[in-house]
This record gives sequence, C-alpha cells and structure tokens, in this order.
Amino acid sequence: MRLEFCWFCSSKIYPGHGIQFVRNDAKIFRFCRSKCHKNFKMKRNPRKVKWTKAYRRLHGKDMTKERKRNRPERYDRNVMENTLKAIKKIDKIRHDRAADHIAQRWKPKAAKERREARKELEQSISLIKAPLAIQSQEPAITVPKIKVKAPKQQTVEDQLMEE
Repeated sequence: MRLEFCWFCSSKIYPGHGIQFVRNDAKIFRFCRSKCHKNFKMKRNPRKVKWTKAYRRLHGKDMTKERKRNRPERYDRNVMENTLKAIKKIDKIRHDRAADHIAQRWKPKAAKERREARKELEQSISLIKAPLAIQSQEPAITVPKIKVKAPKQQTVEDQLMEE
C-alpha cells in the first residue's frame, strides 16, 4: 500500500482518497481533501496558512523530524556497544529538548495570563478593598502627614528612681 502526501498540508493520503491535479507541464499535485484543493486554486501559500504542517514547522510549533538513513551497515560488536550507549544519551537529549520546546511554547501564554490577571485586578480592586480605602491612597485626596515629636513616656522603673 503506497501512501502519498498532500501537496498543501502534508498529511497522508491513503489509496482511493483525495484529489489529483495534473498541470500542463505534467507536474502532479495530490490533495487530501477539497479544503486543500480549494486553497491551492486560490494560490495560497501553505507556509502562511496556520493549519498546515509547513506553517507549524516554519514557526517553531512542532518538533522537526530527524532524517532517516536507509543504508545497511556491517555488524561490529564494538560499534554496536557504543551505539547502544549513544542511543540512551540521545534519547535523554531528545526528551530534554522536547521538554524545553514545550516550556518555550508556554512562556508567552504564562506572561500574557499574568498581565491579564494584573489588569483584571486593577479594574476590579473595589471588590477586594473598600472604595474609601482606595481613595485614601490617592495622593491628591490625602492630607499631608505632619511629624510631631511626642514626649518620652516614663516607665514604672523610671518613676521609682526619681522618687
């Protein structure tokens, strides 16, 4: 069973599915569904349409695939041992990179949520604090504070010492 890929969105096309368009210069374009075919006819660029794999790859939304190599290799015990050790390291690196990628993707959203929460708090502060308390904090309404020196209070021990 041969799987083709959609020219527009890069999804798999199974046998008996999709649409095929052959241009005058004999170039074949395969589409998985009419949505992709219509976007192609409208001369849209798949790299600018947000739901395509080309857009997601270009804008860092997906992890990119590593290339597969289909070359047969001769068996060597030392190479095999080193390869198995390297596979474990590579697996760990790949896992860490995927975790970092996800963290980077969430960063802007977290910052945006914090800004929105702060803005909402500023707008509805009257629900938390009393309106008079808010007004007393504004510098235009508050009375300036005057410092006055108060006489030192005498403790019981000081009074006994004087007598």
